[in-house]
Amino acid sequence: MPADSHCHLNNPSFTDDVDEVARKVEDAGFVRLLNVGYDIPTSIKAIELAEKYPYMLAAVGVHPHHASDVNSIVIDELRKMARHPKVVAIGETGLDYFRDRSPRDDQKQAFAEQVKLAKEFKKPVIIHTRDAMDDTKQMVDELAIGENGGIMHCFAGTPEDVRFFLAHNFYISFAGNITYPKATGLRDALKTVPGHRLLLETDAPYLSPQKVRGKRNDPLNLSYTIDTAAEVRGVTRADIERIIVTNFEELFGLYKNGAGEVAYRIRNSLYLNVTMGCTNECYFCARYHSNTVQGHNLRLQKDPTADEMIAAIGDPTQYDEIVFCGYGEPTLRLDRIVEVARAVKAKGGTTRLNTNGHGSHIAGRDIAGDLKGVIDHMSVSLNSADEATYNEICKPQIKNGWKTTVEFIKSAKSAGLDVTATVVAIPNKVDVTAVKEFAEQKLGVNFRVRKFNLVG
Repeated sequence: MPADSHCHLNNPSFTDDVDEVARKVEDAGFVRLLNVGYDIPTSIKAIELAEKYPYMLAAVGVHPHHASDVNSIVIDELRKMARHPKVVAIGETGLDYFRDRSPRDDQKQAFAEQVKLAKEFKKPVIIHTRDAMDDTKQMVDELAIGENGGIMHCFAGTPEDVRFFLAHNFYISFAGNITYPKATGLRDALKTVPGHRLLLETDAPYLSPQKVRGKRNDPLNLSYTIDTAAEVRGVTRADIERIIVTNFEELFGLYKNGAGEVAYRIRNSLYLNVTMGCTNECYFCARYHSNTVQGHNLRLQKDPTADEMIAAIGDPTQYDEIVFCGYGEPTLRLDRIVEVARAVKAKGGTTRLNTNGHGSHIAGRDIAGDLKGVIDHMSVSLNSADEATYNEICKPQIKNGWKTTVEFIKSAKSAGLDVTATVVAIPNKVDVTAVKEFAEQKLGVNFRVRKFNLVG
């Protein structure tokens, strides 16, 4: 059940069969599709399609190729269309220096005018940029676009560009060109986008994926892009579909944010959302940026009981592992962890605890013995080889947080627990090599690197 964040069924190439394509897309289970205008006629057509098909929405705007046509009359036309209830964004607009079909000054002016319109209606802006990344970033800064956010459509930048646009409140949307054999740079960028900011698109009728390259693209071909995204990010197809639908609905104000999930599946692991409380305030933690992780809503109203967690698990043997995790520090609820873990083990399941290592401090005693026999594997967020860096990035709410974590790792290892120390690879902040050496040589435990901005 996917969502196509950027499509042009309003393009003349679909004139003869748009209704047939639309029905096939609906039959394939698409829950959302955004038709994006690139001039006045296609913006009008996008609205017509959105009125006809409930799963479709519209964006209205003028592409940089047509920037020289933008004047006060055109902006007024877009303004009228922007009032339509199914118009959820302004665009596509931006800069295209590859073809330069409009003078660059005209492109910048048209871009700025459409950003003003987006701000007027408090709608996100959809940006097209080609061979114009530096000027695009400069205008994003100068125009303060981040206030309403938007989408970097058909993203073609670097991981560093990803970080820039994330900092300016943008979602990053990838198209079928991530499937091209030589697109290693794009796939590297895809790896760096956090789950709560990822979108996928077809840009149909353009940019057909590799397996259908040279043919007219249509939304059904999003399947190939989803498969590549899942492979690159190390998750399942179902994970990607859930992520892009949730993000689409979050961005455009369509997401019904109900009760948080007690248990949530990523790949073939089932994670338990044990608590929202935590003894760290890590600035990179997903809970400070979104209600969702990999498309799952984790914003609990109250901590689940042991019975609720056990019921949410069902048969634990259908999963590779049951992971005590969530948006907080699980060992704040040590007794519930042990109770649920025993139930999982009794049914033949495998358990893992993801922890910041503060459990013994929280309990006021060494808890390694409590975990032995009920927790099969333990991942401890070491995150630094020194206290100063740890304090800077994790902001512990207890005294001597880093030393507490180190002592917990030592104690757990001595108790015979299978321990892996982890580090979040924060650019320009953490010396991953130093943490690896500290974990493996000084603490004698396994080591794993977690990618910055990627959870699950």
